[in-house]
Amino acid sequence: MVLSAHNLTIGYQAQSPVLQNLEFHLPESSLTCIIGDNGVGKSTLLRTITGAIRPISGDIFIGLMLAQKMSAAEKSRTFSLVLTDRIQDDLVTVHDLVSMGRMPYTGFFGRLSDADEETVASAMEQLKISHLQDRYITEISDGQRQRALIAKAIAQQTPIMILDEPTAFLDYKSRIELMLLLRDLAANGKSILITTHDLDLVKKYADWIWAIEDGKITEGTAKDCEAFLP
Repeated sequence: MVLSAHNLTIGYQAQSPVLQNLEFHLPESSLTCIIGDNGVGKSTLLRTITGAIRPISGDIFIGLMLAQKMSAAEKSRTFSLVLTDRIQDDLVTVHDLVSMGRMPYTGFFGRLSDADEETVASAMEQLKISHLQDRYITEISDGQRQRALIAKAIAQQTPIMILDEPTAFLDYKSRIELMLLLRDLAANGKSILITTHDLDLVKKYADWIWAIEDGKITEGTAKDCEAFLP
């Protein structure tokens, strides 16, 4: 178990928590999918786990370490995070964006070593965007931009990858390809946590599921959570 929570309450205001008294765990080397209706707190939960939002109460653990006490540097080597926020910088190329995944390792000046460049190139190849590396982010499609963000997360080489709606801007074939890639990464040691509304893909590809309903999380396999699946 690499990530777990005890008696966790989350939200933006203590007077109106989004989810309360949560207990959950993220299995190692697994693809875990968070499912639930819009507004139930999926994205808030991701942001709390990664430290972007402080929990109202309770604890999050990485192994035996309390996540709230981890430094920013420690977190950047533990979590890679892909959110749905849009990138506004007109001057960032695909290569620039994926290279940002190496920032936790490149030091103050951010210079990429040959090994860093190889890691970036490999991540772009896995996401099939090598041919776009010199294109500006604002010049490519939403789906291609999503692939670049995921390549950045892969280049960051963290044990835990967290992705908010990674299939949102992809066509159905690309969604399947991405889920297969995430499954392969999980089989090779990554612990991957994603939110998604693609319940048919969850049913087929998820190793573990967190189903959020009525302020509670139900954990288990697709069979355990079949009440939440089509």
